[in-house]
Amino acid sequence: MEKIGKLDVHMILNKEFNVDFKGYSASEVDAFLDLVIQDYQKFNLLLGEANQQIEQLQRINAQYQAKLIETQGRLDVNSTAEPTVNQVDLLKRLAKLEQEVYNK
Repeated sequence: MEKIGKLDVHMILNKEFNVDFKGYSASEVDAFLDLVIQDYQKFNLLLGEANQQIEQLQRINAQYQAKLIETQGRLDVNSTAEPTVNQVDLLKRLAKLEQEVYNK
């Protein structure tokens, strides 16, 4: 998986800040960084799932494209071949012949 930003969970977890005379409360900073870590972990999980779904959809798309090319090839072969008589035309011809026979 490609790294998106400059931070990762381990960098956030291991980051140490210098304590100054009027600095921030270390426990508040730690609590906030814990929330940031949870967000990063959730984001990485969602990103991984999205990438898997993209790969799956790309495979399915490739299969459908192959079927489309195959179908287009069949249509091209059928359009260049002699026209075939379909079943509806045969039934119409048969009905006309039956009318001629029964009318006589």
